[in-house]
Amino acid sequence: MSKLIKDYLLYTFAIMLFCWGACVICSLNDVSLDNNYLLYIPYLSGGWSPTIASFIALKKNKEVSGLKEWLKNIFDFKHNIFSYLLVLVLVILFFLPQCLISGYESGAPLYAVIVMIPMMLFGGGLEEAGWRYILQPELEKKCSFTLSTIIVSVIWWLWHMPLFFIKGVAQYGQDYLAFGLNVLGLSFALANIRKNTGSVWLCVLFHCIINSLSGVYIVNGNIWGNIAAAIILVLFSYAMTKINSIKKIFS
Repeated sequence: MSKLIKDYLLYTFAIMLFCWGACVICSLNDVSLDNNYLLYIPYLSGGWSPTIASFIALKKNKEVSGLKEWLKNIFDFKHNIFSYLLVLVLVILFFLPQCLISGYESGAPLYAVIVMIPMMLFGGGLEEAGWRYILQPELEKKCSFTLSTIIVSVIWWLWHMPLFFIKGVAQYGQDYLAFGLNVLGLSFALANIRKNTGSVWLCVLFHCIINSLSGVYIVNGNIWGNIAAAIILVLFSYAMTKINSIKKIFS
């Protein structure tokens, strides 16, 4: 494991455990986000831990010279239409199986995503400044695409665990296993985007869209939908990566 990965994971989990650990302790004492808005400070800070840790680890390991270069590497907007279409296809492959198999309820109106997507930069999207900017490509230097993605998905899943014990957040009281299946599928989708476009920004965009649409299409609790979506995303991402590898050989 590279020093960059070690530093990144250390800072990410240290910040997360300190912030979300405080929220869990408060929840155990019946203090929640619903009745104490000050808890949003450690709650949001814990959610930003992968982003904060990304800059600290990259700067410490001399991978970026400063904040300007770090931001430039994340917000690399210039990509062809096919790269953006890949993001759209993967979003559909995530939601469609779940909606068809598990069913869904309508939440916010669809046009609300116009406002929600930019907001989700700070509500999950910028996690990709760590998971897919650092962890995924660094692991792929030593491991296969598939193994690297599985490792990232397990770490990402474990990172989310405290949320299931914090009263007032969306994950509280939900099925942690079903959530893990979603994380597995999403990890392959995001690894696919990172591998085949080289873009961190498109990973951020995908994450923002997924989080936004989760408030529009509220999928009912049925693990078979999660399983179907995960299998489809894993197979699609694996197949696309193999096809692109073959193209490179003959190009």
